[in-house]
Amino acid sequence: MNSCKKTELNLTRINFTVPPGFPQPQYNFAANPLSEEGFLLGKKLFFDGRLSVDGNFPCASCHQPVAVFTTFEHDRSHGYNHSHTLRNAPGLFNLAWLTEYNQDGSAKTLDDVYRNHITSATEMGETIPNVLKKLNTDATYKRLFAAAFGDEKITEDRLYKALTQFVINLVSADSKYDKVKKGEASFTSEEQSGYAVFQTRCAVCHSEPLFTDFNYRNNGLEPDVALNDHGRKQVTGNSADDLKFRVPSLRNAELTSYYGHDGRLSVFRMMIRHYRTGVNQSATLDPLLTNGISLTNQQEDQLVAFIRTLTDSSFLNNPKFRE
Repeated sequence: MNSCKKTELNLTRINFTVPPGFPQPQYNFAANPLSEEGFLLGKKLFFDGRLSVDGNFPCASCHQPVAVFTTFEHDRSHGYNHSHTLRNAPGLFNLAWLTEYNQDGSAKTLDDVYRNHITSATEMGETIPNVLKKLNTDATYKRLFAAAFGDEKITEDRLYKALTQFVINLVSADSKYDKVKKGEASFTSEEQSGYAVFQTRCAVCHSEPLFTDFNYRNNGLEPDVALNDHGRKQVTGNSADDLKFRVPSLRNAELTSYYGHDGRLSVFRMMIRHYRTGVNQSATLDPLLTNGISLTNQQEDQLVAFIRTLTDSSFLNNPKFRE
């Protein structure tokens, strides 16, 4: 757990705790020191529909706590004016270890993420000046901004800093897998066999302990002609990046349906079967998948059993992260 202490500015400072076995975070905490006051302000903003044009689409409408901050049982999230987002919303946790954001790495900072979501016509559909205007009419927000930043001024920079103080604290590191690693639990025989399958078939891309290598890879999903989403290529303009998306973390995978960058696969086992028999051959396919992933039916069952050990129920049920 992250601990707190008072500062000379009367802020209750949060000391970010790196979980055992995790690498050092990439996030620059010195640029936005965490405080309980900032966290509470960011939490209120995260769940506030007023960040959207019609009041119906807060950050939490696409990143729902009940689904470890992805969209519960949806392929792609709903946005303003009956629109849909282009991609499946990723679960929000362990963001402190990222250096780029979005599935194509198009956002270099979390500020970019917030700005793009708030102003996107298919997401929140609002403008930043209008958001600030609405917040400035709310006496509660003025009090909360003053508590977090020293005065009542509500600015775009402070809006983003507060949101970040909430989402950076969304750390998932207390699954059964983590308990096993700390010697506090043991795998069943099926889970242990699944772990062995994972280590030989999956661990290059889904590297422990974060279960992603953060690279952009073409995993053999055939492009959806209606969405026309070419992933990383749309950012770099490089044809070698065609159909590449960031490798997602497998943590909490059992709870984050649907799967694939556009959510085309409804259950996790379908994702495994894609790798077994459904890999689409193309010029940019990751070389590791040239022949798919060879698994027996028993190994598939074992792998599913292991993936379930990555579910972090304490994170899912943490009241600090609920509205």
